[in-house]
Amino acid sequence: MAASLSGEHSAGSLHQSADLAVPAPTAFELLCAVEKWPVWLSFLRSARRLEPAKPLGVGDEVAIRSSIPGEEEELYEVDRLVDGYIVSLVGAFSVRRRIDMRIEGKTARSKLVVRVDYPTYGGLFSALLDRMTARRRLEAQLADSLLHFKGLVEYEGDPSETAVLLPAG
Repeated sequence: MAASLSGEHSAGSLHQSADLAVPAPTAFELLCAVEKWPVWLSFLRSARRLEPAKPLGVGDEVAIRSSIPGEEEELYEVDRLVDGYIVSLVGAFSVRRRIDMRIEGKTARSKLVVRVDYPTYGGLFSALLDRMTARRRLEAQLADSLLHFKGLVEYEGDPSETAVLLPAG
């Protein structure tokens, strides 16, 4: 499979997008903050870069714990990074396992497009079972996740400004 997000996606892909009221560079900055992925990607329990000291780049490895079927922790490699636009991850041990994230710039607005692919093994029955259980759940989580991303990236104020202090005692 090519380095994806070219418009075509396999029948088993999870695919969502969201329009954002921020410019592409602002959205891309949050997209590259790997440690913040579990904050907005609700199907991730943790995400950590194996070499966090340097900026995110091609060849970097990311360990992810998620509700995507597979091992408890999966290792991914950044196989494509186009500054300001694309972060694409491929499974270190399975090229059929992918997470592609793209920001499309539209002047002061932008669009986030996310695609998740993972293999289903075990034949037709396993594929049908996956489609009715895990994949359906992940599709809903991915849609919710893009709403979380939208809220995080579009929020301009300081959260402490909206905090209400209650009197003590």
